[in-house]
Amino acid sequence: MKAKERIAKGIVFIVLCILAVLWIYPVFMILINSLKGDTFISTNTVFQLPDAKSFIGLENYKDALSSKGFAAAFGYSLVITVTSDVLILLGTSMCAWYITRVHGMLSKVCYALFVFSMVVPFQMLMFTLSSTADRLDLDTPFNICIIYLGFGAGLAVFMFTGFMKSIPLEIEEAAMIDGCNPIQTFFQIVLPILKPTLISVAILETMWLWNDYLLPYLVLDRKKYMTIPILIQYFRGSYGHVEMGPMMACIMMTVLPIIIMYICLQKYIIKGVIAGAVKG
Repeated sequence: MKAKERIAKGIVFIVLCILAVLWIYPVFMILINSLKGDTFISTNTVFQLPDAKSFIGLENYKDALSSKGFAAAFGYSLVITVTSDVLILLGTSMCAWYITRVHGMLSKVCYALFVFSMVVPFQMLMFTLSSTADRLDLDTPFNICIIYLGFGAGLAVFMFTGFMKSIPLEIEEAAMIDGCNPIQTFFQIVLPILKPTLISVAILETMWLWNDYLLPYLVLDRKKYMTIPILIQYFRGSYGHVEMGPMMACIMMTVLPIIIMYICLQKYIIKGVIAGAVKG
């Protein structure tokens, strides 16, 4: 029996190693091509390692940082990601607490609508959304978080609700007996208990917000504001020539923070997803 368990664990380990290599390989290809000269990145040479002739060091990174407005795009992406993340976490956790603790038709309908919103394709709403955002002045990086709250609320409420069902009601009742009002009970008692799910939802939403292309492209005024995914498509020269070197450098600088964050906090993602999916 132990021999079979060792064999099974060995097979699982080999499969996970293969999957890890397959996941890392595209990132590795972006990295090596970001160190090549633009003329050395083609269909025939894209899989080759840099040599003495093609290697140009960090020139592509300097070009991406200086001439393409990477710093401004990075700043706008950071503002959008942080503000939207905070708004989603705060709003959906409070909403999930209400749905879990207040049993009635309204809470059931609200929960059903949030779950239904997860299956609604964005393409069904994007044309009316663009005109609505213009009328309501939501076409800036500082206001677009309101739109992201609507699109990110479904998954967050679903996960928070599943986890809150496992929190004993007696803890909140004891806090109210000690004199806490509902707001104090939520922020001092419930919110700290939600830490695993808060972190996992924050990471999942951050990866979506940081890499989102379509919504900012439709809503934002691209003459004034560009996020990093939008900026990447502007690495074009005359006659449709694509500046592959700076583009690869920009992509590498874009994905690196998310990769580091995901690797450091991946255990919280697993804990939070499991807690929100199976408890209650």
